[in-house]
This record gives sequence, structure tokens and C-alpha cells, in this order.
Amino acid sequence: MSQGTFIVIDGTDGSGKGTQTKKLYERLSTEGYPVHLADFPRYGHPAAYSVERYLRGEYGSLKEVSAKRAALFYALDRHDASFELREKLTQGSIVISNRYVSASKGHQTAKLSDPIERQAFVQWLNEVEYEILGIPKPDLTILLHLPADVGYELIAKKDDRGYLDGKKRDIHEADPEHLRAAEQAYLEMVREDKAEQWELLSCVKDGQLLSIETIHAQLWDMIFPLLPVKS
Repeated sequence: MSQGTFIVIDGTDGSGKGTQTKKLYERLSTEGYPVHLADFPRYGHPAAYSVERYLRGEYGSLKEVSAKRAALFYALDRHDASFELREKLTQGSIVISNRYVSASKGHQTAKLSDPIERQAFVQWLNEVEYEILGIPKPDLTILLHLPADVGYELIAKKDDRGYLDGKKRDIHEADPEHLRAAEQAYLEMVREDKAEQWELLSCVKDGQLLSIETIHAQLWDMIFPLLPVKS
């Protein structure tokens, strides 16, 4: 069977990436495509234990946990999941993932202010994840872009998440300055990260937040050329 297609949906916080990933998965399933849904980090899974503790602030504040140290927590979770992802792709499935290495590129690069240091970090991360750990590389990474200040307000409306032990925000979400820096880091990845094929989808037009259905329609148009021709 032919190799499958790997598509990542990522985005600035509050952009609705989880909702859009699920809608895309459901539409592909309804239309008869072989599809597998992934979601990172895998909250509740043993391999994501360190990620959860980091996001609750148990290893220190956002500034106390370095970009590389935090990135390794996420990388090991993806490595553990990579065997199933690779199997699904080998079987010809379309893998749709909510976040991936792209999320570390956005949030951890945001901790670094020096452009040379940022570039070196992204190069290191690509080497660790795609070469040393050998995880599958996406065919397309779509960034849902929402201005950080808008996203900060929308995060407050999220349902309770078990891994936060009653908190409304993790250490990334609780810091508006970090969210602004992550927004700029994500946009930088779209322009400069050549290790992945990035595409940008703006969730705002003329100052108005686009509807879930409108964003979904644009997402579908982006991924449709990558889908296999159904017999």
C-alpha cells in the first residue's frame, strides 16, 4: 500500500486548533478516507508525564525551564508515539495531528530573544526530533493564526483540563507576554523554517474572527491537493 499523508494543524493559543483538527478528521472519515487522529502532547499518557508537570509549573517558572529542557519533555512523548504514526502512514492512512514539533518551535523559541540563538535552537530541535529520534516528518504543517491578545481572552473560556489540576491556564497560557512572543515565533517559522512545509491560515479578517465553518473550508482547500485519489 502507498505511503500515507501526514498533516499537522497547529496555531497560536485560542485559535481553535483542537476543534479544527477534529472537524477535519470527521470529514475525512465521512468521505471514506483512511484516517488516523493524533493529539500532542498526549495528556494522561505516561510518556507525557514530564510535559504535564512542566505545564503545571512543578519544574519551575516559564523562565526557569530552558527552551531545550522543555523541548525534550515534548520530544520524548512524540518519540513514543512515532511507532504508531509510522505504522499508520505505512498502511496508507492520512494522519491528522493536533500540534507536533511545530508547537515546541513556537513556544520554546519564544523564550529566546537573540535571533542567532533562536536559529540555532530550531536547527537543534529539527536534528533531535527528525534525525536522532527519527520521528515522521509532516507533509504539511498549517498554522492557524490568531492575534495573541485575542487568544488570551478566548483561553479563559476553555473547559477544565484534567492535567492542570483545577487551574484555568498552564504556564504558557498564563503569561500574555509569552503568548505574544510565541505568536511572533510561529510566524517566523512559517517564513524561515525550511525543515517543514508550512502554510498560514489567518483566523481573523478585517478585524473579525472567522467562523469555525469558514476556517474549516479554508483548511479543506489547503489539504485537498494532498489527498489520495479515491478509486
